[in-house]
Amino acid sequence: MEECISVFDMLKIGVGPSSSHTLGPWRAAERFLEELRSKNLIQDVVRVKTDLYGSLSLTGIGHATDLAVMLGLSGQDPEYIPVENIDGIIKAIKEENQINLGNEILVPFSFEQDIVFNKKFLPFHANGMRFTAFLSNGKKHVATFYSIGGGFVVKEERLNAKKKVQIKCAFPFPIDKAVDLLAYCKAENKKISEIVYENEKSMRTEAVIDHELMRIWNTMLECMYIGCHTEGILPGGLKVRRRAFDMHQNLIGLSNYSNPQTWMEQIRLTEVKFRQILKWVSCFALAVNEVNAALGRIVTAPTNGSAGVIPSVLMYYLVIENHKAGPKEIKQFLLVAGEIGSIFKKGSTISAAMGGCQAEIGVSSSMAAAALCELMGGTPEQVLMAAEIAMEHHLGLTCDPIGGLVQIPCIERNTMGAIKAINAAELALETDPKNAKVPLDKVVDTMWQTAKDMNNKYKETSEGGLAIAVNMADC
Repeated sequence: MEECISVFDMLKIGVGPSSSHTLGPWRAAERFLEELRSKNLIQDVVRVKTDLYGSLSLTGIGHATDLAVMLGLSGQDPEYIPVENIDGIIKAIKEENQINLGNEILVPFSFEQDIVFNKKFLPFHANGMRFTAFLSNGKKHVATFYSIGGGFVVKEERLNAKKKVQIKCAFPFPIDKAVDLLAYCKAENKKISEIVYENEKSMRTEAVIDHELMRIWNTMLECMYIGCHTEGILPGGLKVRRRAFDMHQNLIGLSNYSNPQTWMEQIRLTEVKFRQILKWVSCFALAVNEVNAALGRIVTAPTNGSAGVIPSVLMYYLVIENHKAGPKEIKQFLLVAGEIGSIFKKGSTISAAMGGCQAEIGVSSSMAAAALCELMGGTPEQVLMAAEIAMEHHLGLTCDPIGGLVQIPCIERNTMGAIKAINAAELALETDPKNAKVPLDKVVDTMWQTAKDMNNKYKETSEGGLAIAVNMADC
């Protein structure tokens, strides 16, 4: 039975800078609290301790993993917490040496002693963490979780990381591989977005689906808007200067607007020569990932480190390619993107700690390319070809963040993924699918094999590549 993954699993609203190292541990802490509540133990807790392993330990400081754990244990929700409150909550925990566990009971908490960074890797996945609750009766409650990318968290160890847990699937069109998706499109004479919409309707009403898709887009739009209107230095110690602000100022000129919607209208009036298009797309992508690097609210798409690709390509379509486009096209784009992402998650990985940056920027580029191709009139065959082209030219891409921060090369890499997505869509639109040599499923398999062959120092450990060629002191 195929694994059912919703579009809303692949596109999640959260807080930066990392889906696997920030959002995942945050969600794991929430699940730990749920366990304590279900066993009626939370009122008996006298201390909590978190052990981080592998990649979570090696790059956890740069990814704010420790902060995410504290926020999760405090009962905060990453989707709804006002981001301006984060600093205050963390400061209070550190200064008062206590944490409001689940927002229910105050327990002693030492920032230095109760979050432990263990460089060793747990056998199941590179992103392991273990929570321990010490109880008043002298007993303990221990739970181990794994953050497997994109904010997804699993608890039970599986003997083979490639073998996916079988989930009872209610989808009318269950999809495991791209070939399944294409077969449904042919049999039903539907677009990919229409097949995906039918699947989503088996879980939610049309009204809920439409509302949530637009909430995702509005969060993306707000994120781009904030990023383009915020200047300064990003936190973390690299002293990276925000670039979206200056680039945006040069592009927008003296235009007059007061909110994201009127901002879009003004962008549509700007010059659209090739160089300007490159700059606009890059500006949108930079804006998102600068917000992400500053612990701002973003949409995991499919990860935080690659969150800028999909919104920048969709924004490109709305403000440059089709000025008449609206909610219909936005929802269509997100449905296709989400489905392509789920195919990669099922057949390979979306975790840089497992597969390098090909699993993040590569997958996001593939998702965006496919979605754009359908909006531009591509057939299902061409849409899948666009996805394949985008990933084919990200194969082997390493993850080597300097200082463990989602800044260099991560922020710029989103601009590259976005541009490649647009190019891949255009190439697919100009190609007869009958002449395609590499099907999407083959590139998914190849990506997974490449991930397994890749040296661990290039998998979000900051122990190779740029991460050691350029150190914090150089910056």
